Amino acid sequence: MSVTQIDIDDDALERVMALAKVRTKKEAVNLALHFYAEQHERVARISRHFGRARAWGAVEDAERVHRAEKYSR
Repeated sequence: MSVTQIDIDDDALERVMALAKVRTKKEAVNLALHFYAEQHERVARISRHFGRARAWGAVEDAERVHRAEKYSR
């Protein structure tokens, strides 16, 4: 853990604290940092899975099934 002095948007910080129901600025900032990192890691994992699925032809198959179901109604 490092001590860092930074300017933080007070309104954004208050919103995070209220939404997350945390009491300290430190908790809010750490929560937001972890959330941001996790979301980007999740996007990268999903992107890798879609890449594999596209290579197998699964994405095109799913799109074809979806279009067929959509237009058969």
